[in-house]
Amino acid sequence: MNNTGPAKPSMVYWIVGMVSLLWNAFGAWLYTNAKLNPEATLAAAPPAMRDYIANMPLWGHIGWSVGIWASLLGALLLLIRSRHAVTAFLVSGLGAVASYAAQALAGVLTPAEPAMILGAIALQWWWARKQAAAGNLR
Repeated sequence: MNNTGPAKPSMVYWIVGMVSLLWNAFGAWLYTNAKLNPEATLAAAPPAMRDYIANMPLWGHIGWSVGIWASLLGALLLLIRSRHAVTAFLVSGLGAVASYAAQALAGVLTPAEPAMILGAIALQWWWARKQAAAGNLR
C-alpha cells in the first residue's frame, strides 16, 4: 500500500493563501475600527451610511460579523491546509448576503461594494473547493 499523504501545494497555493489572509485581515481591521472608533472610521462615509451603522438591525449586524470573521477564519484555515476553509467561506458568503440585504432594505446599499466583496468571497470559496478536490486540504 502506497499512502503518500496529502498533496504538496504549489507556490501559487501559498501566494493565494497569503493574499486571502491579507484581504480578509484588512476587512477585519476595518470592522474592528468601525466598532471601536466609528466617528473616525466612518468620517468620510455618507451621513445615511453613518446613521445606518449606528442603528443597524441586529440581523444585519450578525450578518456583517459572520461575513467578516468567517472569511478571516477561512483564510487562516487555507494556510493550515484545513478542508474546513470551504465551509468557512460558504458561511462568510451567507453572512455577507444577510449584511447587504439589511443595507438594501435600509436604502444605503451601493452596488459596487457588494459585487466586489461577494465576488472575492465566491472566488475564495471556489479556490478552497478546488484545493480540497486536489488533495491539498486535509
